[in-house]
Amino acid sequence: MTQNFEQPLRGCPKRRFRVTTKRDPSHGVAKNLLQQNFSAAAPNQRWVADITYISTHQGSIYLAVVLDLYSRRIVGWSMSRWMNRRIVVDALRMAVNARQPEGKLIHHSDRGGQYTSDDFRNELAKHGIEASMSSTGNCYDNAVAESFFGLLKRERINRVRYRTREEARADVFEYIEVFYNRKRRHGFLGNISPAEFEHKTTGLYETVH
Repeated sequence: MTQNFEQPLRGCPKRRFRVTTKRDPSHGVAKNLLQQNFSAAAPNQRWVADITYISTHQGSIYLAVVLDLYSRRIVGWSMSRWMNRRIVVDALRMAVNARQPEGKLIHHSDRGGQYTSDDFRNELAKHGIEASMSSTGNCYDNAVAESFFGLLKRERINRVRYRTREEARADVFEYIEVFYNRKRRHGFLGNISPAEFEHKTTGLYETVH
């Protein structure tokens, strides 16, 4: 039976992905505004973000995601051969374009150099989004994003061996946009999918078929 990633605080599972984000000591960091409170009263109040690594026969590819804590929906994501600031800026831009957030919004991540870069901080400021960052080396501080990657790994990535980066990209697209957001049931959401939960509780976004 597949474990629900929405109950992440009972343990901190070891990730088999390589370490993807490292702090740049020349960059400033934001305070931890979430303090392991992973709840949200409405969409677009609290987003969490992270980066992970996927192997292929061609070499590595990186995945950055932005997840809305209200529904656990992946609202933005980006994949690239390079783990640089562009991948997290692109994921954030996708989330903003898709959701058009209004009001106070917190974006929480680790202290990796991608998230502390000037380009990323400027993108947050451009949209009036407040930065929050985990404590150094504390996996619990970003447990929901970490747990999503664990779920992706168990349910998809560990079951295949990708020949090319494009094959990995296509499969991750299908997992996130077709299966995870729209079909996968979550105990945290009353055993319905993130998209269905949002539509049922807010009337916003697309109707789920």
